[in-house]
Amino acid sequence: MSHEDAFTQVVDAYYAPLYRFALSLARNSADACDLTQQTFYVWATKGAALRDVSKVKTWLFTTLYREFLRGRRRGARITALDDLPPGEEDPPAAEADLALKLDAQQVVEALQEVDEGFRAALTLFYLEDLPYQEIADMLEVPIGTVMSRLSRGKAQLRAVLARKEAAPKVIPFPISERKTS
Repeated sequence: MSHEDAFTQVVDAYYAPLYRFALSLARNSADACDLTQQTFYVWATKGAALRDVSKVKTWLFTTLYREFLRGRRRGARITALDDLPPGEEDPPAAEADLALKLDAQQVVEALQEVDEGFRAALTLFYLEDLPYQEIADMLEVPIGTVMSRLSRGKAQLRAVLARKEAAPKVIPFPISERKTS
């Protein structure tokens, strides 16, 4: 198999999950596309150095996350999540998980409102269905940090979903059905 065919296979296999991850981090499609393309550029220039082909997925996600962080550092100073004071107490889990009642689009939209530090772990856990250790490897943090970020992120996600669920639904009348006096 040629180098070009191998590259095309990697892009075909990982573009969609990488883009979803980038979108959850960047919060807009233009930046998500840029991050995904930058990740594949780095893969094209440095990926051949990876000796263990079973680690391609982890390498790509880690690279995308690093590119995201590098871009954020360029634009603004980042406060490390671990340096923030701990919340007094994470809110208790809802009796019934609200996410089960909602469609995937609502959850993805709500995920955009969760603090950036928690979004990456939540996206990798829920949207990419990755185990804690793989998330820890990709984000280059200890597994305990992943577990903490998931716990706190889930609490935020539940709060956002509950707020959206409680918000009054406004359904405007179509213009053709409005009465005029």
